[in-house]
Amino acid sequence: MTEQKRTGNFPRLPITETVNAFVAFLFAASAPVAIILGAGVRGDLSQADLASWIFAAFALNGALSIGMSVYFKQPLAFFWTIPGTVLVGSALQSLSLSEVIGAYILTALLLLILGLTGWVRSAMDRLPMPIVMGMVAGVFVQFGLDWIRAFQSDFILVAAMSATFVLLTAAPKLQATFPPMIAVLVVGLLILGFQGEDSFAWSGKNRVLAAPQFHWPVFSLAAALELVVPLAITVIAAQNAQGIVILRNAGHQPPVSAITTACGAASLATAFFGCVSSCLTGPSNAILVSSGKTERQWIAAVVLGGFAVVFGFFSPLITDLLLATPTAFLSTLAGLALLRTLQSSFQAAFGPVFPLGALVAFLVTLAGMPILNIGAPFWGLVFGVLASLLMEKESFAQR
Repeated sequence: MTEQKRTGNFPRLPITETVNAFVAFLFAASAPVAIILGAGVRGDLSQADLASWIFAAFALNGALSIGMSVYFKQPLAFFWTIPGTVLVGSALQSLSLSEVIGAYILTALLLLILGLTGWVRSAMDRLPMPIVMGMVAGVFVQFGLDWIRAFQSDFILVAAMSATFVLLTAAPKLQATFPPMIAVLVVGLLILGFQGEDSFAWSGKNRVLAAPQFHWPVFSLAAALELVVPLAITVIAAQNAQGIVILRNAGHQPPVSAITTACGAASLATAFFGCVSSCLTGPSNAILVSSGKTERQWIAAVVLGGFAVVFGFFSPLITDLLLATPTAFLSTLAGLALLRTLQSSFQAAFGPVFPLGALVAFLVTLAGMPILNIGAPFWGLVFGVLASLLMEKESFAQR
C-alpha cells in the first residue's frame, strides 16, 4: 500500500491538486504574460521574438518545475522574474536584444556561482535592499501610470476591469476561490466581446505552434552594468525569497542553494530564446499550497508544469491573440497585476534605513535618462548608494 489513499483498486485522483494547478496556471498565463508583452512592445520587439520569449518562459520553466518537484517531492514551480521583465522593458529602449541576451547569460552564470558555492545568503546580506527596492519602484511605477492613463483611451473597459479588481480584493473569501486577476482578465475579454470587432483586431492568419527564435548573444559593458546585478537581485531577493517563505509557511523545506542553481541553469537555457531569467515563483506556489495535503502538493506543481509546457508550444497563437487586444487592455492587466508589487516596493524602500538613498534611486530611475549609454536603473543604484554613503552613514552602521 502506498502513501496515497485508495478507493477500491484505484489511487485517489489528484482532483484538489489539479484544480490548484489550473488556477495557478491561469494566473501565470494572464497578467504576467501581459507584462511580458508590455515590456516587449516598449522595447520594440517583433511578434516572433515575443512568442519565442513566451515559449521559453512556459515550456522550459514548466519542464524545470516538473523535474525539481518530482526530485524533491515538494511544490517547486518555476517561471520568470516579473520585476526583471520590467527592467528589461526599460533596457530595451537603449540596448539591442542581443546585448540584453548577453546580460541574461552573465546573470545565469552569476546565479550558478551563487547557488553552487552557497554564497546566496551572504551576498544578499551585503546589499542595501531599500536602495535596490527604490530602483525597482522607479521602474514599476511606469506600469501603474500606464494603467491610469488607459482610462483616457477606453474608460468603460478600464473602469470595469479596475472595479472587478477592487471588489474581489476587498472580499478575501471570494479571492480564495477566484483570484482577482483571473476575474479581471475574464471581465476585460467580455467587455471587448461586447464592443465588437473594432476592439479586437485578430486576423487568425499567423502561425499557431511555437517556432522558437535562437539568438546569439552580444556581450557589452553597458548591458552588463545595467542588467546583470539588478536581474540577479530580482531573482534571489524579489522572487525566490518570496517563494521560499511561502513554501516554508506551508510546511515545506525548499532547498535554497539548489533552487538558485536551478534558476541559473534554466536561465542559461532560456536566454538563447530571448527569455528573461528564471525564478521560483511566489504567487503560483502560493496557490499550489493553498489547499490539499502537504505531502501531495508536489503533484500540483507537476500538473502545473504540464500545463505550462503545452501552453508554451502554442505561444504564437497566445501572443497573436493578446497583441490583437487594445493597448488599454494590456496596460490595465499589467498595471493591476503589479499594483501590490509596487506597494511592496515602496514599503521596502522607504523604511527606517536608507530612506534618502532609496528616494534618490527612485527618482533617478524614474527620470529614465541613460548616462554613457547605460540605462537609468544602474545609475539609480549608483547614485542611491552614493547619497547614503554621504548623508546616511548611520544606516550602514545599523545593518
